[in-house]
Parts: sequence; C-alpha cells; structure tokens
Amino acid sequence: MKWIATKRGLFSRISSCCLLVFSLGSPLVSQAPGPKPFARSLECPGGDCPLLQGAPQTAGMRSGFVRLKPGATVGWHTTGQNEESLVILRGQGEALIDGQERQSFAAPAFAYIPPNTRHNVSNTGKDTLEYVYVVAPAGKR
Repeated sequence: MKWIATKRGLFSRISSCCLLVFSLGSPLVSQAPGPKPFARSLECPGGDCPLLQGAPQTAGMRSGFVRLKPGATVGWHTTGQNEESLVILRGQGEALIDGQERQSFAAPAFAYIPPNTRHNVSNTGKDTLEYVYVVAPAGKR
C-alpha cells in the first residue's frame, strides 16, 4: 500500500510539473497577436481623418474624426450591416436619416444610427462642426 501512495504522490508531482512547463510555453491571451491598445491625438488637418481602420488594427470597429465647415455635409451613405455612433465635440448640426425625422444636436452630444440606414450629417451652425464617428459590426439579435 505504501508503494501505491508513493506512486500517486509521484504521479501528482510529475503532473503538476508538466502542467507548469506546458503553461509557461503557451502564450497568454494578452500576448496573442491581434489588436493592440493605443492612444492618438484628434488633430486633423483635413475634413475626415481615420482613427480606427478595422482589422487587423481592431476586431472590426472603425472610427474617424470629422470636421465640417458651416453648411457642409458628409454626403448620403450607409454603413451596411454596421451600426454607427457620433460623438459631437464642437458645433451643431443634424443627422439626416432616410425616412425619419431629422435628429438635431449641439455639442456636447451623442447620436446613434442603426445598421442598414441611409444617412447624412450636416453642419447647421455658424462654426465648424467636429465629431468622432464609431462604426462597429451590429450584434445578432
């Protein structure tokens, strides 16, 4: 019986040792290749400056900084299966959404645009409109 107890103890020690060696050789989730965290300035010399451009930089999210002069629009577009949010930093404007009422906003503000929605953003103020858009894949319901 003493041999069986010693054999179990030895097996337990070997198993623990092997588990430790194999786990040290395996990359941790945070070390796996893929999107990496970062920070960047919102300085933008043009009218539309990408911040996030999707994979491999992100897991699917895109983002950008937009600066619109008074009276200007970004133009009618859709983000397809993606949803979009706007974080209004400066100025005032409207989110024009096909078949819906205009969504007026003034900074600081937030606007949401559902997937498969044709839309436009216009600057209705006297000053430059600045906002950050975030486009991400819509989750399944």
